[in-house]
Amino acid sequence: MPKYIMWGTYCDNVIEKRAPYRQAHLDGLAQQKAAGVLITIGPTKDLTQCFGIYEADAEAIVRQLIESDPYWQNGIWTEYDVKEWIQAI
Repeated sequence: MPKYIMWGTYCDNVIEKRAPYRQAHLDGLAQQKAAGVLITIGPTKDLTQCFGIYEADAEAIVRQLIESDPYWQNGIWTEYDVKEWIQAI
């Protein structure tokens, strides 16, 4: 099954702005992980970007998951890019 990487950008003042949506965001990620579609995801240490690895049948599935996330819907993630990834090792 294809793997995809996602790089996203966070809004300014992300710590404060994410608070109302954080639990719903984390719950959704946990569901994706349990379903096997999300391999890993997390922020950069400086909280300016996030990085994720997904395993899905199509890029459209990954984009739908990202765009249905409360962080995307509420402007916490301000932009993102998805690329199919070839895992060499």
